[in-house]
Amino acid sequence: MSDGNDWDPAAYEDHAFVYEYGESLLSLLDPQPGERILDIGCGTGELTAEIAASEAEVVGIDSSAKMIDAARDRHSEPTFRVADATAFDPDESFDAVFSNAAFHWIDDQDALLSTIADALVQNGRLVAEFGGRGNVAAINGALQSALRERGYDAELPWYFASIDEYAPRLADHGFEVRLARLFDRPTELDGGKNGLRQLYDMFCDDLLDHLDNETRAAVISDAEDALREEYFDGETWTADYRRLRMVAVKE
Repeated sequence: MSDGNDWDPAAYEDHAFVYEYGESLLSLLDPQPGERILDIGCGTGELTAEIAASEAEVVGIDSSAKMIDAARDRHSEPTFRVADATAFDPDESFDAVFSNAAFHWIDDQDALLSTIADALVQNGRLVAEFGGRGNVAAINGALQSALRERGYDAELPWYFASIDEYAPRLADHGFEVRLARLFDRPTELDGGKNGLRQLYDMFCDDLLDHLDNETRAAVISDAEDALREEYFDGETWTADYRRLRMVAVKE
């Protein structure tokens, strides 16, 4: 899911780890036949379709129209809608809300959690994983340094929370936290020697899209040089991912 970015679904598929790592989250969701489940930030719908295979009734939403078009083309079973997760108004309540790699793109977390609470039945569950405090700190830091050296703004557009920050926020919206885990997950990037460059191109447009092509290439090259010794083994780049995994129940 992107908050204001209309991503290219084909390019998104080059970063399959985004949803492949989310498969381990499905065991925590444990979808049951007949349940109504909302998938926030569904992207191209890979995990949404896996949830639907459990015979649950699933609705996937994403703010990117291109992503939703791709999801509809690939998967006939779930329902997919273009929607803002902070203002989604469902026709019926849900037994569970699921989200993988989406919350950190959303600016208004209180509006998001209020929407989720309103969408859930009593004792309904929220199962979510997203970027946690310190996520891709080295990768972001290298890019910020390369931008600032050229006089450009380098404020990060993402929200990477800690457990101490996010658990009380959930409680404020009527949730009881059942699981909270912040963990490192070093992730090998697809694309070989171009893996880091492709990651920047896909996910860092907010920082790079105002640059001309020559400057953009130079900024990314400088970031690669700064990271190469520690994060590139000669064939593959590794991203310093850190994830926050939460399971909570609406009281």
